[in-house]
Amino acid sequence: MEAKFIGLGIETFKMALYLSMPMLMAGLIAGLAISIFQATTQINEMTLSFVPKILLVIVVAIFTMPWMMNMMIEFTTKIITMIPTFIF
Repeated sequence: MEAKFIGLGIETFKMALYLSMPMLMAGLIAGLAISIFQATTQINEMTLSFVPKILLVIVVAIFTMPWMMNMMIEFTTKIITMIPTFIF
């Protein structure tokens, strides 16, 4: 019984990682590109790094939303079908 809960917890963490990875990677790549640009031009403006990153993360979230919804629906369906196994 405890193994099922541990497995479910591991799957939940994996799902959170899979769902957040596209947006985190987009923010990381944009931040790296902007940092290199700021270092070469010696422009040190906070909004120059913040605004493009947040816009890119929003765009990636919009484009990956159908995939994320399918993943969440499948995971939720799997958890709901597993409920009877957790009762006893």
